[in-house]
Amino acid sequence: VVTGSGSGRKNDFRRKWDKDEYENLAQKRLAEERERERRDGKTAPPVKRDLLRHRDYKVDLESKLGKTIVITKTTPQAEMGGYYCNVCDCVVKDSINFLDHINGKKHQRNLGMSMRVERSSLDQVKKRFEVNKKKLEEKQKEYDFEERMKELREEEEKAKAYKKEKQKERKRRAEEDVDFEEDDEMAAVMGFSGFGSSKKSH
Repeated sequence: VVTGSGSGRKNDFRRKWDKDEYENLAQKRLAEERERERRDGKTAPPVKRDLLRHRDYKVDLESKLGKTIVITKTTPQAEMGGYYCNVCDCVVKDSINFLDHINGKKHQRNLGMSMRVERSSLDQVKKRFEVNKKKLEEKQKEYDFEERMKELREEEEKAKAYKKEKQKERKRRAEEDVDFEEDDEMAAVMGFSGFGSSKKSH
């Protein structure tokens, strides 16, 4: 139902649909097809759909955040505001409803899948555990390597600091020895070299 003034209706180029009318027509056509199949003794074969599979791609929810888009009457539906689903040819206004949509029954049916999940066998579960265990071990190895490199760097820094301290100690002792020799020479000049000596001349 279109509301507003006559000029508003005149400038509105969008097509209007009576949803209730078309829903009734669809139900009527479906009932006629079922009745015809029942009379002919034929039933449509059930559609075989694949089992539900996990997604092998990352859902893009952030590429359009904070961006401004100018929308006109000629803008394609895929470029309008919101999240566009190219499988179902529809636009969802927010990320939560978009995730609900792509995980929903209608979207999965359009992908040719049912909502049934494959029942895992014992071998598949064991293989999954092995894969996860290997991943955990690889992460542990990476962590151990980084931790070991950190320890080696710390040990190297400690060794450098120790070597530097030893060099300072040797330099200080050398300076003390030089000072002590100078004091002995000065004492010998002043005639005090024999004081305190335990050596006897023969």
